[in-house]
Amino acid sequence: MVSQDPAPKLRVVIAGGGVAALETALALKELAPGLTATTLLAPNAEFVNRPMTVREPFSYPQARHCPLAPIVHDAGAELVVGELAWVDPAKRIVHTGTEGEIEYDALVLALGARICPRYKHAITIDDRKLEETLHGLIQDIEGGYVGSVAFVAPARMAWPLPLYELALMTAGRAYDMNVELTTTIITPEDTPLAIFGSIASTAVRELLESAHIGTINSAYAEIPHTGEIVINPGNRHLTVDRVVALPELYGPCVRGIPLSEHGFIRVDAYGRLLEDERIFAAGDATEFAVKHGGIASQQADVVAQAIAAMAGAPVTPKAFQPVIRGMLLTAGKPRYLTARITGGQGFSSQFTDTPTWSPASKIASKYLAPYLDAQDRLGTPATC
Repeated sequence: MVSQDPAPKLRVVIAGGGVAALETALALKELAPGLTATTLLAPNAEFVNRPMTVREPFSYPQARHCPLAPIVHDAGAELVVGELAWVDPAKRIVHTGTEGEIEYDALVLALGARICPRYKHAITIDDRKLEETLHGLIQDIEGGYVGSVAFVAPARMAWPLPLYELALMTAGRAYDMNVELTTTIITPEDTPLAIFGSIASTAVRELLESAHIGTINSAYAEIPHTGEIVINPGNRHLTVDRVVALPELYGPCVRGIPLSEHGFIRVDAYGRLLEDERIFAAGDATEFAVKHGGIASQQADVVAQAIAAMAGAPVTPKAFQPVIRGMLLTAGKPRYLTARITGGQGFSSQFTDTPTWSPASKIASKYLAPYLDAQDRLGTPATC
């Protein structure tokens, strides 16, 4: 009897080195063991838990930095450190900056968004270098040189949670130092953190009030000069010592990939490009409005299911049904917010003092969070 050669593995290329990329790789190992040959093309050699960098300006330990190589190895994938240059969908080839060409049967674009400052006369929040950006401001507040600070969200708002965290921790630091500080949040949201729904939003408002943080909602701000904020509707003017603002986000603008407005990638409910069934996208590069690690993980899980089924695994792909799980860092204990999202609004809203998911990390994910938690429990500093 003549033995048959095993079917070739599905060649999967994952472009990116963040949450969505690692979640996809780990999910594929679980869902389609032995059926894929996965390559992870990452511009970075380490993974950073970026949501935790918001604490760094307040003298907390540095956010977690992990070498990518061990994680990718444990996911059964090959790591290639390099930049994605462009994609040739017709030939199914990824072109890199220096590593040549990589052929694929399925491509996952797990790229981050581009951070662009919206206001010239404001400190822009950038979680890649928050300690460097905000250290001087916190020192000036502690020294009593700053008496008022505004935290501003532009009309094209990025993920708003860090704005509230920074406001709460800044107000808390001033209180601890017995320094008088007027703190104001200015946002186009109808209510504080409205994306989480009415129950959580009401609780956040009460938390802000207890911290003596003012809020101006349904507001569209311009900052024509240093310390001057013009708020519409109403043409109101506010003068403050410092302004901290969220950036605007734009898509990665991948050559060879059809893009929506502002460079984001359009996908269907299974993470597949509308124009090409072999190309998928997950994370901040997609046009889904909520840019959050937990959402990126859920998108990655949907994509991994679709690719696993393509590879022949007994998996029935499920459509993307987003649930936001957010840990709100404060000057004291964190709070936990949960909401299902439909039509851009949250429902089934929750606001709790204890986590409703496990492990209780900033990045709520099915595969990556338990993996990192297991590394912590094993005490493997060489890995992370």
